Amino acid sequence: MRRRLVIAFVIAYALLLAPGDAGIATRAAGTGLPASLSDHNFWQLSVDASEPNGYFRSENLTSNELQFQYVIPDLERRTRPGNVYLGVGPEQNFTYIAAVKPAMAVIFDIRRGNLLLHLMYKALFELAKDRADFVSLLFSKPRPAGLGPDTPVTELFLKFGDVAESRAAYDANLRAIEDRLLKFHHLALSASDLDSLEHIYESFYANGYRVRYSPSYDELMMATDEEYVHRSYLATEGAFAVVKDLESRNLVVPVVGDFGGPKAIRRIAAYLKTHGATVSTFYLSNVEQYLDQDGKALAFCRNVATLPLDAGSTFIRSSSRGIGGYGYGYGYGRGFVSSLGDMISETDRCAGSR
Repeated sequence: MRRRLVIAFVIAYALLLAPGDAGIATRAAGTGLPASLSDHNFWQLSVDASEPNGYFRSENLTSNELQFQYVIPDLERRTRPGNVYLGVGPEQNFTYIAAVKPAMAVIFDIRRGNLLLHLMYKALFELAKDRADFVSLLFSKPRPAGLGPDTPVTELFLKFGDVAESRAAYDANLRAIEDRLLKFHHLALSASDLDSLEHIYESFYANGYRVRYSPSYDELMMATDEEYVHRSYLATEGAFAVVKDLESRNLVVPVVGDFGGPKAIRRIAAYLKTHGATVSTFYLSNVEQYLDQDGKALAFCRNVATLPLDAGSTFIRSSSRGIGGYGYGYGYGRGFVSSLGDMISETDRCAGSR
């Protein structure tokens, strides 16, 4: 009954909202990307660019790449802040976003579940005032005493590791997440979406740091680059604030899309070109191996060729070897190696046949 009432509220609000008001987005001075997106424009961009829900063999609620931070120092040298970040998958995107400091981010994934995962994160970033609040909300654990802005990330997760999950906190947090998305942002989520969102959030409550058994969430957040510098999005308050700020301005947009599909990347490319924006970074994870298996590698290349790029536009990929660029690290269990690649040179071969 509660879910039906919530859906009815969303539908009623959508019918009452005047189209002229819904399209308002605050613009930065001069031309370029908006400084923020209205709730309507945020959701409309996601819906317009999204393709039908696709299949993948697992939920992928957390990353399985432990050494993905190794590329960050080189990535920071190659790119410049204020452009657009594109990515795929779960929370590792936040660490890359904190490093490249984009004006906007778009997260693609073939699964609608990943879109809902990122909407859960959106709500949590907006509800949390700092890293400790965020971890408390994410895992439904009471906040330990003594955590402040200078608390090292290792201490942050060790202290939360000593605190038990709270069912009362989980129930209250789930309501807060739903209210944030439905009543504050007025996103038109279906009853099925809400059920999936609840399942995702409960996975963090029920499994704690072991949402994925290995690597665990605390291992991912306490990982470092090759110089032993902590660079995760929860490593410092500054890194966390970069992502929180973008999320609060509706500038991290989740999209359902196949990299080799006909619409998602091309629709975002058209939007970015309309606003005079440039892609600085495109995190691919290991999606290319599945594109190769499905015969979609050329379609993906042609899709990328439609994006607005410049000399600094950089692929980040994870694979069993450094495809298309220099590899960093020796992987973790599964042999993953992170590498960087030049987007323009790699797409030259298909740019003329879009």
